[in-house]
Amino acid sequence: MEKQVVDGLREVFQSGRSRPLQYRKQQLRALHRLITEHQADIEQSLKQDLNRNTYNTSLFELIGIESDIKLAESDLADWAGPRHVKKNLNIASDDVYIKPEPLGVVLIIGPWNYPWATVLQPLIGAIAAGNAAVVKPSELSEHSARLMNELLPLYLDKEMYQVVTGGVPETQELLKQRFDHIFYTGNSTVGKLVMEAAARHLTPVTLELGGKSPCYIDKNCDIAVACRRITWGKFANCGQTCIAPDYILCEPSVQDRIVKEIQKTLQEFYQEDPKSSPDYCRIINTRHFDRVLALMNECTIALGGESDRSQCYIAPTVLKDVLPHFKIMQEEIFGPLLPIVTVNGLSEAINFINTREKPLALYVFSSDKTVIKRMLTETTSGGVTVNDVLMHYTVNTLPFGGVGNSGMGAYHGRHTFDQLSHHRSCLIKSFAMESLNDARYPPLTAARLSKAKFFMQHHLCSCSGVCVWAVIATILAIGLLVGLIVVLIQKTPV
Repeated sequence: MEKQVVDGLREVFQSGRSRPLQYRKQQLRALHRLITEHQADIEQSLKQDLNRNTYNTSLFELIGIESDIKLAESDLADWAGPRHVKKNLNIASDDVYIKPEPLGVVLIIGPWNYPWATVLQPLIGAIAAGNAAVVKPSELSEHSARLMNELLPLYLDKEMYQVVTGGVPETQELLKQRFDHIFYTGNSTVGKLVMEAAARHLTPVTLELGGKSPCYIDKNCDIAVACRRITWGKFANCGQTCIAPDYILCEPSVQDRIVKEIQKTLQEFYQEDPKSSPDYCRIINTRHFDRVLALMNECTIALGGESDRSQCYIAPTVLKDVLPHFKIMQEEIFGPLLPIVTVNGLSEAINFINTREKPLALYVFSSDKTVIKRMLTETTSGGVTVNDVLMHYTVNTLPFGGVGNSGMGAYHGRHTFDQLSHHRSCLIKSFAMESLNDARYPPLTAARLSKAKFFMQHHLCSCSGVCVWAVIATILAIGLLVGLIVVLIQKTPV
């Protein structure tokens, strides 16, 4: 079945249906209608999958999807148009540009934690770039996957965009097919399997993975504000966010203050009982519940720690005096546990970060520009936000993606379009001014080589057509002058 799906999409793609920009805009508008006309259904599916309420669904998924659709539709002509580049003298009168072209058939494999945004935002880029696409939502967010499978064919061109549901066997079968790009969001273990499968067809991949995103709190910053922002970013979606702060790094002198401020914020956000708060989500299933709960072994609980397996509920939990060799520091938490690791100053914090895998996100809270500068220049990560968390993700003019073990490639806005396009190099020459080519034709001489070097190494600014022709006239004059000098040299007696 999977082969038939891919072959069918490829046949329609090769017919050129998605080449016109108007077709792509129609599909983008249809996707926007899906979101607006079925917002209540989407919210209900996420309530069933993650116990997420309507406001959080809009904030964390739907607003971003709508923003990307509107941006793609308004800027598509600019994105898809020729991108002119700097010329050298050798091609001064020629057309030289980069032309974005569709890749073909794209596979988008989504995760369960934000099952709409992490599937539809890549799909927006695939549509804008003129590709056909297979969408594979996660089977763990089963209500969202079922709804997506029902709705997409009602709004999008079924012969260009298809949904494949199912679990591991269906995903494995999809990965056996030849795609022109694979876009995967999930963990690094599966990411390696996706990349291995893609390598058999030399298919390029975008891997949006995760990891342990550190959060450094400088002792001289506004700790109350810092903890308020960290608490929001860490415990939203019950900690099941790939760029959530995974752990805090701070000096021992401020650890207790941090715990106190987080406690105050938790009470403000979720009142006395987070379990009954409409704003607090649940772990996706019992398997992940058991995994997250086991990470607390050997840790000292400073706040929270309560759980209820029947509801997949784990309270917002802060763990203090966590040591680097603890199990919780060996893998991405992806749950509502926040370890605090103490370090002796900025240099030790930077070393702690750099001796581990490159994170998807890095957060630093400080009022000291020197601290911020050192953290930015002496570490690396997929993205960084200073004095806040998560917010770089919301800026769709910034590329979002990982580095090293946290992923490869980037997306959001134009960056998704570029990621899912082939950037074709184009040089359009005329048959005129053939004499300028003598410098590269045999028989080669020192004089011809000198002339070729001059024309190839001198570049033009971006200028008007009148200016270009003025340059061409200058080139011809220089060419004649160079030729005259060569003749004079040849005729001068030794």
